[in-house]
Amino acid sequence: MKKLLILPAILFIAFISSAFVVSEGQNGIVLQFSKVKRDSDNNPVVYEPGLHFKVPFIDTVRVMDTRIQTLDDQPDRFVTSEKKDLIIDSYVKWQIDDLAVYYLSTGGNKMQAEALLKRKINNGLRNEIGSHTIKDIVSGKRGEVMETALKRLARSSELGIKVIDVRIKKINLPDGVSNSIYKRMRAERQAVAREHRSEGQEKSEVIRANIDRKVSIMLAQANKESAEIRGRGDATSSKIYSEAFSKDAEFYAFMRSMQAYQKSFADKQDVMVLSPDSDFFKYMTNKK
Repeated sequence: MKKLLILPAILFIAFISSAFVVSEGQNGIVLQFSKVKRDSDNNPVVYEPGLHFKVPFIDTVRVMDTRIQTLDDQPDRFVTSEKKDLIIDSYVKWQIDDLAVYYLSTGGNKMQAEALLKRKINNGLRNEIGSHTIKDIVSGKRGEVMETALKRLARSSELGIKVIDVRIKKINLPDGVSNSIYKRMRAERQAVAREHRSEGQEKSEVIRANIDRKVSIMLAQANKESAEIRGRGDATSSKIYSEAFSKDAEFYAFMRSMQAYQKSFADKQDVMVLSPDSDFFKYMTNKK
């Protein structure tokens, strides 16, 4: 009875040992005696997602993530063609292209693969950046640099990796270079500001001179009109006085004398030395 139970148990263990599952987004390869299992055409046998079987205790399964990966490491220092340093922060999109080569070159270790890929990316970017100036990289030729680097690294056959995209996220200058550039930019902006202020001051003087000229013209015209009005008023006043004098000359002379007496004797401390028979006292001495 026991022998009958042992056989199914052995078959069950053999089934469990031979079956393996490849998850979605992964591919697997099988190693036989530490060698990658290949088909009749000497191509590595790749197992797609699903349930598969292997030879128990002989085959070893290595499952690797075949989805697109992102390599985003710390910024690195690069040197341009003019021997200027740049701090460039970039990222890489990559994917396993050949599982057998990838496993043999990296042991299936993602960290090892990214370290090797990072070295290749840096070398490619270093060659590209070393052939351009800061102005080229920062402005118009930035896309060209990334495109050329991508073409060179599009297929890293020795690693079994396919580089899908290379992008430069940020370009910075070292602190010393940045301070020097900022000082130069500040000096240039200050020179432009002084030029604008000078032009503004010149325009201000022209506008002020025009306004002063217009004000002077307006004041002169107003004074002219005021003098003309005053002249017409004085003429009218003289005409009225003349008409009033002609109607009663004696009364007019009397009123003028009274006004003169009032103004002359307004201050009691004033002293006047005049002859008693002066015309000034004509109305004060007249006994008629």
